[in-house]
Amino acid sequence: MTNHSMNLHTFTDQEILEQAQSVLLMEAEAIQALGSRLNKDFVAAHHLLINCQGRVVISGMGKSGHIGKKIASSLASTGTPSFFMHPAEASHGDLGMILPNDVLVALSNSGESEELLTIVPLLKRRGTKVLSITGNSASRLAQIADVHINAGVEREACPHNLAPTTSTTAVLALGDALTVTLLRAKGFSANDFARTHPGGSLGKRLLLSVNEIMHTGQELPVNKLTDSLITALKTMSEKALGLTAIVDEHNTLLGIFTDGDLRRTLEKSALTLHELTMGDVMTINPISVYSGALAVDAAELMQSKKIFGICVLNDQKQLIGAFNMHDLLRAGIV
Repeated sequence: MTNHSMNLHTFTDQEILEQAQSVLLMEAEAIQALGSRLNKDFVAAHHLLINCQGRVVISGMGKSGHIGKKIASSLASTGTPSFFMHPAEASHGDLGMILPNDVLVALSNSGESEELLTIVPLLKRRGTKVLSITGNSASRLAQIADVHINAGVEREACPHNLAPTTSTTAVLALGDALTVTLLRAKGFSANDFARTHPGGSLGKRLLLSVNEIMHTGQELPVNKLTDSLITALKTMSEKALGLTAIVDEHNTLLGIFTDGDLRRTLEKSALTLHELTMGDVMTINPISVYSGALAVDAAELMQSKKIFGICVLNDQKQLIGAFNMHDLLRAGIV
């Protein structure tokens, strides 16, 4: 077997950094130039997609296809039903997945991809609208599309001006621009985003309520106003939340006593632990949250107020639960 090898060049660390910086600068300048020449074609593309009654189907060959998969994923996760279709597979049966009320987004830097040029006329005869994004406004794909966006760049970051680099970055950025204008036009909210990402940390942060992490029932540390400090300390030790909630006969929250309150009590009180009651040492009007509040909001509140634990109340200000920072950590909120 013949062993082919490339001629490796030795670069200094500084030369490596300079080359990398040159690539990033070139791609950044290309995106900036692309942004400055956006025109009515981009607006037409936005309207074509926002008015789509079906799905947005992205298609492209090679590197354009890889970029297309990312764009389809971004659209689908932000309120625009979308999927990627390989143009070669489309010519062998998958074309039946595209319906007349769908919109095809065809990606090709040259605008002369034969695989796309084969399927686009067939789809247009069915009534499917076509948006093409190419690097050549004079290309066949640009000419036959209903709407075309020119994503042309001056040159690739590749030193041979061959490997798709700057051009694919430009199309990716255009896809992001379309995604954001569409989600804003649709009023796509953070809660909507969470519903399309229920398994990830983003979804958890945006959907998890305090009710799902709080301690309730026998796990909840509770004391009465007249309970002694010694009794309350036993409750806190058993429940291990770093706090105990002080309630009246109707389970209305009157106050809270925490590990921090204990330290302050020991520093200031002239009475013995046996003489003190919860009414003497509790913090009245404690910071609390209501049932159904988002855990992420509770975490921000606790961090801003520098508190370790917090109580959860119902609409009648009755105690229904409590949790601490450890619970938020276990839930992946902080």
